[in-house]
Amino acid sequence: MNVDAWLTSLSSPWVLVGFLGQAMFSLRFVVQWVSSERLGKSHIPVAFWYFSLAGGAILLAYVIQRHDPVLTIGQGTGLFIYARNLHLILRERRKAALPG
Repeated sequence: MNVDAWLTSLSSPWVLVGFLGQAMFSLRFVVQWVSSERLGKSHIPVAFWYFSLAGGAILLAYVIQRHDPVLTIGQGTGLFIYARNLHLILRERRKAALPG
């Protein structure tokens, strides 16, 4: 892709969607890092999975629009894993909240 075509592609609303998704996805590592530093040990907070899910969903929309089958499969698989982790965490919290 030449420079003019690359610069023109930046004006597409979908490129902004892609950048937003990538920013959300990248923020999950910042959240994890800050949480680990606060605790003084490696830790994955629940917010990590929410950022993963939100960023992954936005990126999935972007790669579907771009007709990229490789990244579509990758992001789709990731979404399943992020949602499953959130499900397990929330299920554990519900069990812990039950009187007993």
